Amino acid sequence: MSVVDRTSNNIGVLCGIGAYLAWGMFPAFFGLLAPAGAIEILAHRVLWTLLLMLLLLAVLGKLGTLRGLGLRTWALVATASAAIAVNWGTYIYGVMSGRVVETALGYFINPLVSVLFGVLFFRERLYRAQIAALLLATIAVVVITVDYGRPPLIALTLALSFALYGVIKKIVPLDPRTSLTGEGVVAVPFALGYLLFLAGTGTGTFLGEGPGHAFLLVSAGLVTAVPLLLFGAAAQRVPLATLGMLQYLTPSLQMAWGVLVLHEAMPASRWIGFSLIWLALVIYSADALRRARRAPRRVIVDDVDVDR
Repeated sequence: MSVVDRTSNNIGVLCGIGAYLAWGMFPAFFGLLAPAGAIEILAHRVLWTLLLMLLLLAVLGKLGTLRGLGLRTWALVATASAAIAVNWGTYIYGVMSGRVVETALGYFINPLVSVLFGVLFFRERLYRAQIAALLLATIAVVVITVDYGRPPLIALTLALSFALYGVIKKIVPLDPRTSLTGEGVVAVPFALGYLLFLAGTGTGTFLGEGPGHAFLLVSAGLVTAVPLLLFGAAAQRVPLATLGMLQYLTPSLQMAWGVLVLHEAMPASRWIGFSLIWLALVIYSADALRRARRAPRRVIVDDVDVDR
């Protein structure tokens, strides 16, 4: 690896760590937004993220890319927008209702759901290690369901919605910045309508809880966009296997916040369920790393792309 490649890789790793650390601290941030409700926070998050992304595209001279999108592309963007709105809204609700550990469970399960969706939507091959990981994850969900006395709906909704979002992002023919902006364009009429309803009925918190609260709601856009941009920079510079290892920083930090700061209950049966999830992730990650090492590297020899 050349010095330039090594520097680029190091920058990518730092960007990835920054993104996952930021996402891992989301419970601390969203906890500051009370007494706003989950839907109000979601609406502000959509609005201010869109305005920030429009500004970014304007600076980059790429606003025109939104005008030329076809009907199929807009349909994909709208589906992605619905999936990420469900994900964001469920996550905010989980944090605001004091179920941060369950939200962490959702993001621990998510990579395994993504594997399953790869089989269902793209006919990807399912290897024995992945089958074992999925079976362990299923057993873990059953154990946690028995522990809770109900299915972990927040965790399952987070895992399924984000995996579906990943499927759509894989096939939508747009760069991440344009796609995220388009998703905001689709969602913002609903967000604005809800915020206007709150203002009209006097039930909103934006103007009634002081300038500090208003500033925090506005900053939800920056808090949302920055880790996404950092993640995009990381994805361009480091192997997916490296990103796959880094992604567990987020639910680990979220779980630590729930257990150590919020003192959420963690009986022995719940620890058993989480331990099964972690074992499944170890099996999945070890298999992914092994396959990444065996994959041929592509190099350029006299302007010809070859495998090595």
